[in-house]
Amino acid sequence: MSGINQSLQQKLQQRLSPLQIQIMKLIEIPAIQLEQRIKEELEQNPVLEIDPVEKPDDSDDGPIDDINSSASESPRETSIEEYLRLEADTPAYKLQSNNFSPDDQKDEVPVSEGMSFLEHLEEQIGLQSFTEEEEQIAHYIIGNIDEDGYLRREVEQMADDISFATNNDVEPDIIQRVLSVVQRFDPLGVGARDLRECLLLQLKGKNLQDPINRLAYDVIDQCFEEFTKKHYDKIEKKLRIEDTEDLRDAVEEILRLNPKPGSVYSGAIVKTSQAIVPDFIVEYEDNQLSFRLNRRSEPELHLSRTYTEMLEEYSRNKNNQSNDQKEAVQFVRQKLDSAKWFIDAIKQRRNTLKLVMQAIMDYQGEYFIDGDDKKLRPMILKDIAEKTNLDVSTISRVTNSKYVQTPFGIYALKYFFTEKAQSPEGDDISSREVKQILQESIDAEDKHKPLTDDRLTEILQEKGYTIARRTVAKYREQLGVPVARLRKII
Repeated sequence: MSGINQSLQQKLQQRLSPLQIQIMKLIEIPAIQLEQRIKEELEQNPVLEIDPVEKPDDSDDGPIDDINSSASESPRETSIEEYLRLEADTPAYKLQSNNFSPDDQKDEVPVSEGMSFLEHLEEQIGLQSFTEEEEQIAHYIIGNIDEDGYLRREVEQMADDISFATNNDVEPDIIQRVLSVVQRFDPLGVGARDLRECLLLQLKGKNLQDPINRLAYDVIDQCFEEFTKKHYDKIEKKLRIEDTEDLRDAVEEILRLNPKPGSVYSGAIVKTSQAIVPDFIVEYEDNQLSFRLNRRSEPELHLSRTYTEMLEEYSRNKNNQSNDQKEAVQFVRQKLDSAKWFIDAIKQRRNTLKLVMQAIMDYQGEYFIDGDDKKLRPMILKDIAEKTNLDVSTISRVTNSKYVQTPFGIYALKYFFTEKAQSPEGDDISSREVKQILQESIDAEDKHKPLTDDRLTEILQEKGYTIARRTVAKYREQLGVPVARLRKII
């Protein structure tokens, strides 16, 4: 008979206060989502009210007046041919694009009208048989899907984020289960982590009893790397295809798929719904750089006088309260605490964003004057963390999904973070300067004899840039340029 063993374990566990949790959640969301978040809090908490008085203007974060609605030009359709790259698991940087024109006027701030791509996905959550926990996870997953339709976070990372935000352990298996449902949402291919998965999700939606559809699926599933390199002879051998015509039909079926499923919904209506609302506005006037927060979606909040007076009245008559009145006092007190936490969290979010943006602007001051990429200094998250005395994780949250309007266009805040390279003089420079030379060299090449990575390395060395070949290959891929063999024309 086994006995009962008793042991003592010491466990160190960090518990976050409700205010800290509120701040972490609010710091992550961009300006375009903040308005909805505040609206939700107002609906849930009657003690919280909007100040009817217009916000005072100030140099940093006053209201933005007289701003016209505009949007970037619709992105052109991207084919699979353009999208395919060397690696089977396509890195995230290959799936990103910058559709903002440097000719955008500084007073033009795009705003949303109608239903956005993410709202289209959110709407489909209500059609599923999710538990409350699964529904919250689905919202979080969709919040991490970019405009192309790709999921930019690993399942384990999302599990850690949700566990951190809610103070409850969330297993990766639950995230994966909910993700599998989201990946069946319209448009097909949404929620994929890379191009291969995106294509497979779309092919799964077809009739796989059809021999050509089945072959197309097998090509991507089993021969994706060969497909990206156009090694069709290897595919035929690996899949034991007897009729080359069948492979040709399967490839044509694959090429009909959309490498950017989000563009089906958002790209076509970008001028009315897929809009970017900048979180920061940088201005350069009278030889002075300044910035302010975009607070058009952030109304001033205050505690309801009615409820605060009600609580004061009840507090003066503690001895004569009925059970119902005591419950009412407890309800009001809880709502007041919640409202105070939310107001404080909004203020701390504002202060943290301003602190980080000021550090970025100080660091990249020369670039913000005229938008010359060559003036971008090498900068990583750690650099800004050290300047602000904030954690690197906080800097990452602040810069994620945030945009800044400059005198020469609208850019993702992550755009200003660049790797380090060396100039001919031996100075540290932004890798973007090297990439610009690479792009110019590739644009000017003879397409019948495109430049190899070895030759591109030599060209850079001739210009005084000592860059390793593997780094050249990496920069070329980040530019979205395939290897020379795939650039060659007959």
